[in-house]
Amino acid sequence: MTQAHINQISTARPPHDVHASFVAYTARGLPSVRHRDLFHRMARRAGISHRYSVLHQDGLVEAQAPEPGFYRRGAFPGTAQRMSLYAEHAPGLAEQAVNRLDLQGREQEITHLIVASCTGFIAPGLDQILAARLGLRADLQRTMVGFMGCAAAVPALRIAQATVLADPAARVLVVNLELCTLHMQETNELDIALTFLLFGDGATAALVTAEPHGFALEDFRTTTIANTEDCITWHVGDQGFVMHLSGQVPSKISAALRAAPDFILRGEGTQALQLWAVHGGGRSVLDAVEGAFGLEAAALAPSRAVLETHGNMSSATIMFVLAGMLKTAQPGQRGLAMAFGPGMVTETFRFTAR
Repeated sequence: MTQAHINQISTARPPHDVHASFVAYTARGLPSVRHRDLFHRMARRAGISHRYSVLHQDGLVEAQAPEPGFYRRGAFPGTAQRMSLYAEHAPGLAEQAVNRLDLQGREQEITHLIVASCTGFIAPGLDQILAARLGLRADLQRTMVGFMGCAAAVPALRIAQATVLADPAARVLVVNLELCTLHMQETNELDIALTFLLFGDGATAALVTAEPHGFALEDFRTTTIANTEDCITWHVGDQGFVMHLSGQVPSKISAALRAAPDFILRGEGTQALQLWAVHGGGRSVLDAVEGAFGLEAAALAPSRAVLETHGNMSSATIMFVLAGMLKTAQPGQRGLAMAFGPGMVTETFRFTAR
């Protein structure tokens, strides 16, 4: 019986660590000493030490600074400028991730390309540009997964699994590319500033085939959390893509997981799972999952490590977690992957290390 496997996963990040610069820059824009002190306190509690961007950290400058910066107070860039930078940087970062896969010169054997990206739009698309840069075959079948937010990696893998089950000879390349730092908004409101404290840029590439090594992909399940439509929203605005991230998100996740553990866990107890690949949407999101399932602290250590070293990279985040697990997992270990997105939806799948 055919089963799809994630054989390999590679990751890539831009060179510029902007976290400290962002914290300093954003704090200066808040209206009072009390707000600035609270922002710094929340930043220290966020569980994030590094976030990377295609923008140089010196791009976060005050309007009166002698050197032009991308984010200048009173003159934040419009959506066209942000999409221009997406078009400039996205293909190269995605290509870097693919080049780190050990394809062993078999690029021409790739039959399908799936690209998930929620932070930019261009046409010809990132899928077409990437296929040309990689020299993939002319009859390559391409799919774009867009604007599904932090959970987008899971539908992308679900499509890859369906492709392999339909054609066991298929070799599917799955790419996640997010440039979240292109969408910072000018604000003096603490809640909005704290939202942008989370996000960084990153890319991943995964090879999915019927070859029986890596992570065997099992059942995928999706559930929509009732009455949460306004908790996570993502709209195209005049100054980039505007995100709303409600402070109720962690509690809504916790309540939903506690209410339907059998659906998420497939009727098994947590003791049946040794690997937990949870999207690190923020420290409080991971706390919510840990508390809802009564997990030991070590269970979500891989997710917390990715959050600490890279922040929330939207759809690429869970693939960073899986990439680390793939290097250390022991054959036979079973896992559950989980990510959350606008809607709000919970996207999950089970996997087994081979």
